[in-house]
Amino acid sequence: MPHFWNVVSNLPFILAGAMGLYRVRGNWSASTFFLGVFLTGFGSSYYHWRPDDIGLFWDRLPMSIAFMAALAYVIEERIDERIGQMLLWPLILLGIVSLLIWLKTDDLRLYAWVQFFPCVVLPLMFWLLAPKFTGTIYWFAAAGLYVLAKVLEFADAAIYSATGQMMSGHALKHVVAAGACYAVYLAFTKRQAI
Repeated sequence: MPHFWNVVSNLPFILAGAMGLYRVRGNWSASTFFLGVFLTGFGSSYYHWRPDDIGLFWDRLPMSIAFMAALAYVIEERIDERIGQMLLWPLILLGIVSLLIWLKTDDLRLYAWVQFFPCVVLPLMFWLLAPKFTGTIYWFAAAGLYVLAKVLEFADAAIYSATGQMMSGHALKHVVAAGACYAVYLAFTKRQAI
């Protein structure tokens, strides 16, 4: 199998996404987040099997859906339920448009916003706004794991060299980022209304 570890390291996304889909039935934003996580496992595996721009589109598409759905969900929980629900589909459309712009113009700025804006604003919302549920610690754990995943991605070549070209930082990034998704799953399974 070409790029073996970069392909199979996406299996935890599929598992975390499937568990979340089973657990959060009834909430569109949360279900859409876990659907994005689930599809990330397939999209990323497809891309790493045969890397090209179209594969990269299918890799990034479910991730952008997950990022935007997470943002909508936290708006629901921390600001206003109706506003979060109303923003879900426009935010997802924004994520899709950001990728279409990238395909057409090779400009990743809007996609970078789609990926990183939630990573900045979500911890602030969890820190500054009153919760409706317990379990905020799991969201902070998810944020920490996501930061670690980005560090592993940045150290990709060094990790690949240090492991005798057996394992890349990118493959480890997949596993740790899926761990972040699992932390979000725990937030839903352990939470109680406040």
